[in-house]
Amino acid sequence: MDAIVVENLVKHYAATLAVDDISFSLPQGGVIGLLGGNGAGKTTTISMLLGLLVPSSGRITVLGHDMARDRFAALARMNFSSPYIALPSRLTVIENLTVYGHLYNVPRLRHRIGELAEQFNLGDLLKRPAGELSAGQKTRVALAKSLINKPDLLLLDEPTASLDPDTGDYVRTVLEDYRRERGAAILLASHNMAEVERLCDDVLMMKAGKIVDRGKPGALVERYGRDNLEEVFLDIARNEMIGSEAI
Repeated sequence: MDAIVVENLVKHYAATLAVDDISFSLPQGGVIGLLGGNGAGKTTTISMLLGLLVPSSGRITVLGHDMARDRFAALARMNFSSPYIALPSRLTVIENLTVYGHLYNVPRLRHRIGELAEQFNLGDLLKRPAGELSAGQKTRVALAKSLINKPDLLLLDEPTASLDPDTGDYVRTVLEDYRRERGAAILLASHNMAEVERLCDDVLMMKAGKIVDRGKPGALVERYGRDNLEEVFLDIARNEMIGSEAI
C-alpha cells in the first residue's frame, strides 16, 4: 500500500491557481522530496495532505484512507513538523509535548517524552516556555513533537532549518534510522539540496503549482548535465530547462 496517493489535485484561491492538476504517490517506507521556490505550491500541497485545506478538485488517499471522507483515521497515524509554525508560546516544552501526546493517545506518555528529550537533547529545555526558545531549539522541539506518536507517515517542512551543521547532520541520521526501523514514509519539503540528495529516493520539482519534473536525485543531476541537485534546482527556477516531457 502506498502511504500517499495524489490524483489530479487542484487548489484555487479566488483567481489564483495554487496547485495545478498534480498527481504522485509515495510508497510506504519511501522518502520523496517536494521541491520548488517560494510560491511553487509546496505548502498548499502539504496543507491539503494534512486535511487543513480542502482541494478544489482531485483526490488524496493517505495510508489507505480517503482524506475527503475518513481523514481522522489517517491523521492518527501521521504527523507534521515545520519550524515556521509556532507551538503555543506560553506553554513549556514539556507541556506542549504532553498536550500533543494526549491528542494522539500516546501510551506511556511520560516515558515517550523522556525518550524524545534524550534523542533531541531537550533535557534543559523541558521547563522553558516555547516562546523563549531560539530558532534552532524550536526546530528540535518541533521534530520531537512530530515523532511523539511514532507515525507511519511524516510530513516535514524544512526539518533542519536554523540548526547548526552538526545538529542538522544528527537530525538527518535520526530520520534515516526512524525510517529504517519503523518503515515509515516521509514527504520532505526542503531548500537544502544536500539534505534532499542524502535523504530522498525521488524528487518532485514544482513550479507555479505544477510538477515540472521528477526522478531520483542522481538521475535528475545527470539529465540536466549538472554537478549537483542545487544546480538543477536553479536551472528550473530560472527556466533554463524544464524536463516536463520526462514526467
